[in-house]
Amino acid sequence: MTTVTTDDKQIFTRRESEARSYCRSFPAVFVKAEGATLTDKSGRVYIDFLAGCSTLNYGHNDPDMKRALIEHIERDGLAHGLDMHTDAKAEFLKTFERLILRPRDMDHRVMFTGPTGANAVEAALKAARKATGRQNVIAFTNGFHGVTLGALAATGNGYHRGGAGVPLQHVTHMPYEGAMGDEIDTADLLNRLLAEPSSGVEKPAAILLETVQGEGGLNAASRDWIRRIGEIAHAHGALLIVDDIQAGCGRAGHFFSFEEMGISPDIITLAKSLSGYGLPFAAMLVKPKYDVFGPAEHNGTFRGNNHAFVTARVALEKFWADDAFRAAIAERSDYLEQRLRKIAVAVPGARVKGRGMMMGVDVGSGDTAGEICRRAFRDGLVIETSGAHDEVVKVLCPLTIDEETFARGLDILEAAAIETVKNARIAAE
Repeated sequence: MTTVTTDDKQIFTRRESEARSYCRSFPAVFVKAEGATLTDKSGRVYIDFLAGCSTLNYGHNDPDMKRALIEHIERDGLAHGLDMHTDAKAEFLKTFERLILRPRDMDHRVMFTGPTGANAVEAALKAARKATGRQNVIAFTNGFHGVTLGALAATGNGYHRGGAGVPLQHVTHMPYEGAMGDEIDTADLLNRLLAEPSSGVEKPAAILLETVQGEGGLNAASRDWIRRIGEIAHAHGALLIVDDIQAGCGRAGHFFSFEEMGISPDIITLAKSLSGYGLPFAAMLVKPKYDVFGPAEHNGTFRGNNHAFVTARVALEKFWADDAFRAAIAERSDYLEQRLRKIAVAVPGARVKGRGMMMGVDVGSGDTAGEICRRAFRDGLVIETSGAHDEVVKVLCPLTIDEETFARGLDILEAAAIETVKNARIAAE
């Protein structure tokens, strides 16, 4: 095993771009990962409540996925195949059709895009515009869809938008549910603006949304609001696009976050945990009548990641062949909500947000949330913030986390929150 030295750590400061991010919050050199834990170069073990920002819903180095991937590599199976036919791709598609699409009565085609979620969003926006002949897209406040220019135009975050360097056009941002208070029906507002010919809002090619806004602060839309947005989209000739990149693959409770919400999205974007193993893999699911691209009209050199096809197939077979995994997610979600409500009581003005295993505590201040996360990391827990002001302490642990590790991680988080509040109170006296 290679020994990591102090000089090895300095290489990041000396040579890596200033754009590096998570490593600033977690200044350790990690050398091993298993299940819901990370181990640094000194041998210290951390509980992982970040999970690759929901890229590792099934944990680190799942043994069945690892075994299948090693076997594929050892027999010289394709690693890269552009979009040529391969056995690994065929097996993934057959499994996805059998376990995910058919049980949900979905006839969507699967388009393999470049390997990032942002690329899937770019494909979705382009497809909607080509299919409808329109340019405008409706997106929502606090939405996050990626930082490539098309996806960034639909992203609300001002900090990320500031990095564009050019105007971000052809997107109209509307208030998400609850963004203007409980008194204002934002779905009705959107409908009125689209119906009014003098509103100044162009008829959209698509309405793009997350059912739970991950980076936006764990804002979880209600079933009624989501259903109405779907109706509004179709009433005005727009496609409904659901960005399920972070909320999908079980994170919000079901494989798709919109299940049981009464909608049938025209386009769905998936990435993050789609490979099951943390391998780069993104896809756009599209209803056949909107599958409008010509050959290679939207492409990406790495749209044929066969290693990801192998692990994704195993993930589907292992976790989604029956209802047991979904039921286990529901049990863990109930426990998580119970523990987070206890933490919220300890922090003045705090409240629990989110849905499923995509929940956190809004502590009302980015400084407070940041301090809680710093203390948690000091005590062996990797956890991050989200929200417009980084005010939400966000739990994104693996969905497969064992009960003991889950409880221990939440104990650390609770202690960090109590200590932060206590120290703030002392400092104010």
